[in-house]
Amino acid sequence: MNIPILNITTVTEFVLLGLTQSHKLQYCLYVIFFLIYVITCLLNFTIIATVTVDQQLHTPMYILLANLAFLDISDSSVNTPKLLAGLLTQHKIISFNECFLQIFFFHFIAGAMSFLLVGMTVDRFVAICEPLRYLSIMSWNVCTGLVAAAWFGGFLHSVIQTGLLLQLPFCGPNVLDNFYCDVPQVIQVACTDTHVAELQMVFNSGVILITLFVILITSYIVILFKIRTCLTEGKRKALSTCGTQITVVSLIFIPCIFTYAQPYKKYPRDKVASIVYTVFAPMLNPIIYTLRNTEMKKLFSWGFLKETKCTHNK
Repeated sequence: MNIPILNITTVTEFVLLGLTQSHKLQYCLYVIFFLIYVITCLLNFTIIATVTVDQQLHTPMYILLANLAFLDISDSSVNTPKLLAGLLTQHKIISFNECFLQIFFFHFIAGAMSFLLVGMTVDRFVAICEPLRYLSIMSWNVCTGLVAAAWFGGFLHSVIQTGLLLQLPFCGPNVLDNFYCDVPQVIQVACTDTHVAELQMVFNSGVILITLFVILITSYIVILFKIRTCLTEGKRKALSTCGTQITVVSLIFIPCIFTYAQPYKKYPRDKVASIVYTVFAPMLNPIIYTLRNTEMKKLFSWGFLKETKCTHNK
């Protein structure tokens, strides 16, 4: 009895085409993206340190924010260093194993972040719609469960996505038209009919993204109506914050849906979409979700003034 060989892979490395072939533009983009990466890390590390040190912030909302900050750092660190390195060299090569590890960790972290954003919306929904029962509903067990569910959801999504991708044979083309390894581009260089693989990507990534996006937007709409009808103090600020968060969620999810929720077709906008949710989104999250928070801003201001005073006294 002959056993058919399902996976014949001879490719050992992939060539990344990067963002542009213009040397001047590459150096300009390097400076911009490097500054964004540094700012992203500094902002998110500051959030994690502040929440960890200050006992007053050991509440479900800030625990979720600290987890989001950690995911932002991790998400940015998966692809941005490779992007920066590619902007300084003409030989953008990544090994087969490193490529699939990049895909695994990118989808793991991005998936966990998507689920965590839903958990954060649940926290805000309970705080605004059930303020008197908030502490009893959002207990430590519930908060821990939301965080664990987010990480597990991201891990499960990534394992399935990477596992399906590894079933494909790679025996010839090895040029990826992007600055990092991702599912749509890798599927296109497989030595087989890719229609089934593209549909698997749509169901495993696209459907999940659309479902979470609908849940998030619906939750924000309900919260906005609740604010308009029930709350009086801080109504304008709460409306502004929710509106800004909807904008950021849209900036994260819409480019991802555009990329993963359809059988892959090459568009000039693909790389722009990738830049938005891999480089800019991790920087926007701490600005919108945390630095607009009054308590966090007070703590940052107090820490800055204290440091300035100490330096002046010296």
